[in-house]
Amino acid sequence: MPMASPTATPLIPHLLFPSSSTNPNPNKPSKPISFPRLPTKRLLLFSLPIATALLLPIPSNPIQPSSCDALESFDPVSRSEREASAVISRRVSEAVELLDKGRELQALGDFDQALLYFTQVIDKYKDFAFSDYARVGRAFALYEIGHREEAIAEMEDVSISLKGYPEVHAALAAALYVDKHAPLLAENQFTIATLLDPHYVDISYVKETKHWPPSLISSLKNFLTLS
Repeated sequence: MPMASPTATPLIPHLLFPSSSTNPNPNKPSKPISFPRLPTKRLLLFSLPIATALLLPIPSNPIQPSSCDALESFDPVSRSEREASAVISRRVSEAVELLDKGRELQALGDFDQALLYFTQVIDKYKDFAFSDYARVGRAFALYEIGHREEAIAEMEDVSISLKGYPEVHAALAAALYVDKHAPLLAENQFTIATLLDPHYVDISYVKETKHWPPSLISSLKNFLTLS
């Protein structure tokens, strides 16, 4: 290791960073050390790369084109499922059309033809829940053309599957009172009907709005008047 020169001036820290202890005039405070400031333009120049990086556009959709194509081509529904859905939709449309036609004929007073349409719904589309409404229509038509025993049996059965449907309860009450001479059973059924819909105490409602057959309207009138 080379020896230090005897004439070398030692580096004294307080010479590089003067402090108040080395102030030749102790009564005058020393000035704080100041470092040279860069010009404003140079500061702006140094900050440009950072600002530019911050302003770079960020992709709104990071998914690559190939990924987009894969998503578009993915179909969670199989071809067989789509075909089955189309078949069901077609059958529902056909059943609703038949049901509406039966109700239209019932409103016109053509109960023989209405019976045919209601029966088609029941025979072909009994797997649909709304086929029970066709059973109500068929019971009304049967009652009007004279098949009252069959009509009442249909009403009793459908009053269970459509429990809470006020029309069938009201119709069953009228039929039980007149044809079965069962006033207590009739009263129970009518109580259910009127709790759900109080309109059934109004003869004009079942005649003009619900389009009941004349014979069933007459039976309801007899029940309401206890005649």
